[in-house]
Amino acid sequence: MQAFYKTHRYRIEHLNQPVRRELFHAVDWSKRLIGIKGSRGVGKTTFLLDFAKQTYGLDKSCLYVNMNNLYFTSHSIVSFADEFRKTGGKALIIDQIYKYPDWSKELKYCYDNFTDLQIVFSGSSVMPLEEDNPDLDGRVSAYTLEGFSFREYLNLKSGSSFQSISFNDILNGHEEISREIVSKIRPLAFYNDYLHHGYYPFFLDKHNYFEILLKTINFILEIDISYLQQVELKYLPKLRKLLYLVAKSAPFQPNISKLSNEVETSRATVMNYLNYLKQAQLINLLFESGDNQAKKAAYIYMQNPNLVYSVYKGETDQKLLNRTFFYNQVAYNNELNYCKEGDFLVNGEYVFCIDRKVPSGSKKGRHVIAKNMIEVGDKNVIPLWLFGFLH
Repeated sequence: MQAFYKTHRYRIEHLNQPVRRELFHAVDWSKRLIGIKGSRGVGKTTFLLDFAKQTYGLDKSCLYVNMNNLYFTSHSIVSFADEFRKTGGKALIIDQIYKYPDWSKELKYCYDNFTDLQIVFSGSSVMPLEEDNPDLDGRVSAYTLEGFSFREYLNLKSGSSFQSISFNDILNGHEEISREIVSKIRPLAFYNDYLHHGYYPFFLDKHNYFEILLKTINFILEIDISYLQQVELKYLPKLRKLLYLVAKSAPFQPNISKLSNEVETSRATVMNYLNYLKQAQLINLLFESGDNQAKKAAYIYMQNPNLVYSVYKGETDQKLLNRTFFYNQVAYNNELNYCKEGDFLVNGEYVFCIDRKVPSGSKKGRHVIAKNMIEVGDKNVIPLWLFGFLH
């Protein structure tokens, strides 16, 4: 136990958290079992350590452990948690919990029997939680950590402290909100850099960003998806090829038969692989409103603009990046669907056209244009960058 305390203390003392993540304020930290899901590279470990530091400092009643530690090859989570609480422990933070076999069953036991202990854990976005996991259904409070929003990136790069803005406030008061922000900073001076390298926190590291991103993508394919979805490694080249084909064409209307021919696998397997890639936060699937999501997606997008750049080494289509940006930022707390009368139907009510005019003859919903390269909008024309302030 002392070795774990030593590691915990070192991690807390050397924690570099330059900006407080928006999710930190959304989590109900009073719950006894809290799960933080997210893709590799979005900062889950730093997020957990920030909670420990802000709440407990160096108090030994809180302890961070990582399931990569070989200790857990011969010791259970239950026995470790029991020993920890008996020696005064109050909050056990478990990183990368999915690497431990039967992790959900052991968490269930801890929750049901150790009522004086809080457990906060992190895991892959691919692993099942809540209703998808009968062991944890009704027990865990689950949250998803995304990469940096444009607002978080802007605050970090400029030393600002802009707060998040609700979707309705942007729709109804964007002119005043934009003027206030623009009076303090030029958001467009940061926008294209964010599209290129601002989503994943490891842009702060003094290394080649896209080299790290490519390694991260491969770890997601080789470990998160292959291990958690039990995809045999011999099929990994097909999964990698499908991701490449999607990334090269996205956003696009998928032809599943064509994709299955190119990947040399069945249509059903392609559909499964697309869902795995979505769960892993590598792509987004856009469905028509009211569709049963077991059906084919109307459009496929990359999950964030940085992933687009990871494939395209040269010039990229700015309109493609803008649409990907809008989807990524707005889908965090809103429902997006495909809409023939625009680019997106948001919350079943608002038809959005991204950096283009509303198609003639459009009748459905309230039409809004999210326009790039403007600082302040007018009426139903809203600056695209402002939607990066939603979280």
